[in-house]
Amino acid sequence: MRLAFNGDNLAQLTASLVERIRLNPCDAAAMLDLSIVLQLNAQPGLAMELQAQALQLEQIYSLKGNPAHASLRLLAIMGPGEVMANTPLEFLVEDSDIALQLLYVGEGIPAKLDVPKHDIAFVAPCEFDQNQLLLKQLGDVMRYWPSPYVNSPANIARLTRNEIALKLAGSAELLPSQAVRFDRDQTRGIARHEPNVFPCIIRPVNSHAGQGLAKIDDSSMLARYLTEQASEAYFIAPFVDYRSLDGWFRKYRVVIIAGQPYAAHMAISQNWMVHYLNADMLNNPRNRGEEAEFMRTFEADFARRHRPALQHIDRCVGLDYYSIDCAELPDGRLVVFEVDSGAVVHSMDP
Repeated sequence: MRLAFNGDNLAQLTASLVERIRLNPCDAAAMLDLSIVLQLNAQPGLAMELQAQALQLEQIYSLKGNPAHASLRLLAIMGPGEVMANTPLEFLVEDSDIALQLLYVGEGIPAKLDVPKHDIAFVAPCEFDQNQLLLKQLGDVMRYWPSPYVNSPANIARLTRNEIALKLAGSAELLPSQAVRFDRDQTRGIARHEPNVFPCIIRPVNSHAGQGLAKIDDSSMLARYLTEQASEAYFIAPFVDYRSLDGWFRKYRVVIIAGQPYAAHMAISQNWMVHYLNADMLNNPRNRGEEAEFMRTFEADFARRHRPALQHIDRCVGLDYYSIDCAELPDGRLVVFEVDSGAVVHSMDP
């Protein structure tokens, strides 16, 4: 991921992994690595085929450290799927003496009875539709898990955008996104018969990082959007103009660990659709300086001002580890766009 972030096309890494698989067609670790590289190079179909082959051969993978010499042995319980389908733990344990192993479970994956010895487990599957059955099954399993574990599977499953919108309602300190889920036919009906919903924000269910996200101003625009999107289900929410008083949009990622908020990043843009990579953050000294100040003063400023809202969110969510993508309204309220157990929290840039 760091190589891709820095503009490497991953050709050399791809060639080395392909050669490993050629020399040993049962090298499951090389297959799993190559499936991730293919995802980063926008080949998800081939990547998932390769991952499925790897998981038939092996279900346990060591990512970092020797468990025999580590200060903490961490076991991530993973589901099959793309990178965003599980909490990305690699960055979180980087440069530590924590040993990380992955145990893949789920439909079609051979059951592994000899679970590696570990000190703590982490339930990594996110709330995607494809993970809902797995999370339900893990809810039954984790009741009898022999070690402490991070994140309740049942509470992860309730992080869907529409459920979170309902759960967070009722607090004067925050404004949840008010997302509602519609199937494709219902969305067509909105385009024909519901002019009062505009302007609104729409995105395909299970999408992240702005994929398929659009602001819709009228029914004809929604009809055109549907001709370009193949998804069978969408989240629609009222558009919230969260510009600061200076006219710029600012979006924050806050991570909650055991109830304590931490600054992950902030992004500044003149476009309402703010993502760190599409905002002018990497090469703009002014924006980077503002982000640095946000992080430096986070505990004394942002976290203190929004303490009631963050505490309300934490009571509603009921997880040990998760992230909040949010913004501030001029009236002081916190706008909550997404609550997620799988957002990338990284150290890919300084």
